Amino acid sequence: MERVADYPRPPALVASTAHVEVEALGRRLADSHRSLLVKETFHPPTVYLPPEAVQLELLEAVPGRSFCEWKGLATYVDVVLDERRLRRAGWTYTDPTPAFRELAGWFSFYPALMDACFLDGERVTPQPGGFYGGWITSRVCGPFKGDPQHPELI
Repeated sequence: MERVADYPRPPALVASTAHVEVEALGRRLADSHRSLLVKETFHPPTVYLPPEAVQLELLEAVPGRSFCEWKGLATYVDVVLDERRLRRAGWTYTDPTPAFRELAGWFSFYPALMDACFLDGERVTPQPGGFYGGWITSRVCGPFKGDPQHPELI
């Protein structure tokens, strides 16, 4: 078990071969045995998937950006199927900072907005707080940033 309190700051980028599955709008959105995990103090890992593992035809780029002091500027995507839309459900870094250049063009998704996310067959619990995209599994223990029971971390 990993304690997220022991994760580094600045965050670490860690390659993983765990089986990642993402389901959205009743469809398999992503499936891969190759991912990159961002591990940052008090955050459960955030999972990034290569574009070839994602059903790109279900993604639509949308206006708006956010800035991460470690990774740079993120752009957002909606997940769209027929008339259904999950707004700003995922994001990517097209030109990340040098320390995170491996993330360029890879996608991450908010587990709270998906039908389900799985890591090696275990259903993921979304990180608390609407802004965060961490994946909580039995492999990590908190407290987690965003948890209202730990206002010192919000």
